[in-house]
Amino acid sequence: MNKTLKYIIITPVRDEAPYIEKTLESVLHQTILPSQWLIVDDGSSDGTSEILDTSMAQTSWIKVIHRGNRGFRAAGGGVMEAFYAGYSVLNDEDWDFIVKLDGDLSFPPDYFEQCFKIFEEEAELGIGGGTICQLENDQLRVDSAGDPPFHVRGATKIYRRACWEKINPLVKASGWDTIDEVKANFHGWTTRTFANLKLIQHKPTGGADGFWRDRFKNGRANYITGYHPVFMLAKCVKRAIRKPIFLESLALLAGFVSGYLKGIPQMPDDEAIRYLRKQQIRYLLRQPGIYG
Repeated sequence: MNKTLKYIIITPVRDEAPYIEKTLESVLHQTILPSQWLIVDDGSSDGTSEILDTSMAQTSWIKVIHRGNRGFRAAGGGVMEAFYAGYSVLNDEDWDFIVKLDGDLSFPPDYFEQCFKIFEEEAELGIGGGTICQLENDQLRVDSAGDPPFHVRGATKIYRRACWEKINPLVKASGWDTIDEVKANFHGWTTRTFANLKLIQHKPTGGADGFWRDRFKNGRANYITGYHPVFMLAKCVKRAIRKPIFLESLALLAGFVSGYLKGIPQMPDDEAIRYLRKQQIRYLLRQPGIYG
């Protein structure tokens, strides 16, 4: 593969002191290093800032940006605000890929090299990333097993530049990590997770929010993304039997309906919403589309 390719990483972090050093180690040992790594400390109060400043002081291609503490974790929107705080100080315009990477991950030294090989083989691939796993009893458990085939977890998003230029800016709200994929597919790109390339996420997905708040947030994100109400109802019915029984479905539905009740803006792209809803109805009718 072309080892002269250039990629940028942007990592928003907030209170990741127990995990951030694992991510630092993983990136620093990559077989293909990024040309720039922008780490945005989004108001951490647990020592994350000090770890970053101490560890990265001697590495010229890594820049740490410190933001003030807003006093609370802003799901979805806060992550994207921090991401764009990093993007705004990018001083290298000559890049091929841009990566949004979380600060609680660890992964093999050839992770990015293997990812870029896949991009090289699939010219139409616009967004990709590895499979997020949790480590349980020394065994890897895939965390994203129930995700649709076009979805790439927000923890590890790799954007091809030509695709990025079509979908940028990303939405600064919950659901951003599905909206980007919907827009990419709408513009003719493919998006997918790489099943054989695994990353360990050391903090459980949604672990900072708790079960109800995390599922409620996901339901709200589905509303913002523009999910078809019939598709959302089918999703809730399907998940009703998961333990604790009915709780996940109720939280998802409550989050979804709250978007209508509060008049929260949806994805600002009516054509992309129509495209997504058409794909969802195709899936319910067992017709081919981005859902499989």
